[in-house]
Amino acid sequence: MPETQRLDTTRLQKIAQAYWESAALMAAVELEIFTAIAHGHDTIPAVAKAAGISDRNAERLLTVLAAMTLLSRDGERFTNAADVQRFLVKDGERYAGPWILFTKPRWRAFGELSERLRDPQENKLGAYVDFTVEDARRYHAATYSIGMGAARLFSRSVDLSGRKLMLDLGGGSGAYSIVATKTFPGLQAVVLDLPPVTVVADEYIAANGAAERVSTLPGDFTETAFPQGVDVVVMASNLPQYEPALIGLVVAKAFEALVPDGEMHLIGETLHDDRNGPISAALWGLNEAIQNSTGRAHTESEVKGYLQAAGFVDVTVHPFVPGVLSRITGRKPA
Repeated sequence: MPETQRLDTTRLQKIAQAYWESAALMAAVELEIFTAIAHGHDTIPAVAKAAGISDRNAERLLTVLAAMTLLSRDGERFTNAADVQRFLVKDGERYAGPWILFTKPRWRAFGELSERLRDPQENKLGAYVDFTVEDARRYHAATYSIGMGAARLFSRSVDLSGRKLMLDLGGGSGAYSIVATKTFPGLQAVVLDLPPVTVVADEYIAANGAAERVSTLPGDFTETAFPQGVDVVVMASNLPQYEPALIGLVVAKAFEALVPDGEMHLIGETLHDDRNGPISAALWGLNEAIQNSTGRAHTESEVKGYLQAAGFVDVTVHPFVPGVLSRITGRKPA
């Protein structure tokens, strides 16, 4: 077999086995393996007992987790990798386990991807059709677990000093609003999202002691009138869920709602302009086929175009989470 063919076969095998790796990571989170190890249950028998599985299965799983470099092994003892210790230990301040499990309910659908791709039925709201409060609670248990980290990054990256009112479009749990209003004194925020989602957002807002700073507006941001007097608009981490025309509509509404010299920040999974990656944005676009939505992945230039077409100036692309998220900003002329 030619060398290049062997290399291609190896690459394809690695891509195929990513499914197994995802399954192993999800199982480890559900069984609280990393939490057990953090609490000193760091041998195969101890992990097996803590997780309620056999020694044989504990050995199988720990061997894979070590091969994935999520664990380090020293003889018979295991330790968590630094990022695992920070984000996947259940009682940790920044526990992101729900995010790791976010796509698990869609596994059967992804196994039917070819059939989903053949399905001609589409809708503009995708997964949000018939969305219930309980759906919103499950969904935002995952997104909140990493949303607060993204919100802290946003408030470190953007100076909103002197701003008075932020509109958080499709704001979900309200993480961006909660953190921004805490970081910048005098800033108030409104989270606009579907009615079932704002019920859940109110719960997170109350839990963070932010009810005096952050309010919610139940509605559909394609139809609901935006508040007036807004000087900051944020739309974060939902770009691939929507088609270009819908995003253009929402951006135009945001422009009209903003006061002169107001600013808009679109944060999302964006493709490079040659549409050859990054893989994260491409996969989120493909995910919309699972949801039967009209959404797709957008390039950075396309997102800039949505802002410019609405009338924004000084439109700029900023790296946010490299390889995952970009922050694209514009200003309404004074």
